[in-house]
Amino acid sequence: MPAGFDYSPPIMTHAVTPSESPAGRLVPRPPLRSLLLIASVLLVGGCASTTEVKVDSLAKPKAEQAISYQIHNSNPLLAEDSLRYKEAAEYVKTALSGRGMYEAPPNAKPDVVIDLDFGLGEPQQRREVIQEPVFRIEPGVMVERIVLVVDPITKQPRPVTVLQSTGDRQVVDHYEERQVTYTVYEKHLHLTARENGPATEGKPPAEIWTVDVTSEGESRDLRKNLPVLVAASIDYVGKDTHGQKSVKIKDKDGNVAFVKKGM
Repeated sequence: MPAGFDYSPPIMTHAVTPSESPAGRLVPRPPLRSLLLIASVLLVGGCASTTEVKVDSLAKPKAEQAISYQIHNSNPLLAEDSLRYKEAAEYVKTALSGRGMYEAPPNAKPDVVIDLDFGLGEPQQRREVIQEPVFRIEPGVMVERIVLVVDPITKQPRPVTVLQSTGDRQVVDHYEERQVTYTVYEKHLHLTARENGPATEGKPPAEIWTVDVTSEGESRDLRKNLPVLVAASIDYVGKDTHGQKSVKIKDKDGNVAFVKKGM
């Protein structure tokens, strides 16, 4: 073997387009389902998922001074002794503790009564125009490479110049618009703090503050989304957002972990 021989010689710059390559041929685009699957796998493996929620809160002046409460189930379709309601109530109690509030003991009169409502909305159809790539085959080229071959006479390796194809490759030719339809579900959490007093003239006690949190997505898993909704409400209890605002919250956010940990 020649001393100092470089096994990785530079590729020669001269190239010849192979006659058998189907230059410019368009190829079918990958199925949309496959593209979405690949994207979902990358998201799951790469980072925590992010949920966009809508928050709308109102509050009277000095609403934050009401610190003791009693929770009331305002969803007639959900039994108060059900495991789902108890779990949601515990999430809310934990979130309220982060605002300095506490549940009044049985023998004490709370400052406010908090109506708790949460649930999953009916399926809604959404339409969206997306850009899908159309691919074409770009032909490879023949390049000169130096390889080692064994000389049949001397039985020693020697460099020989050969032609090798770089191979065809798939590139994006252009994009086409396509309309897709999908189903989404709205998850909601409504908290309303009312004065702790009797109704007057058929009207319920006055509201001290309210927080409405909603999110929309293809998942129907309300239980998985509930800690996120509750966590998103923490910073707005007893405050006024002056209209609906969008908030992005990760499933590993500190407030979410706090809510899940419980009291």
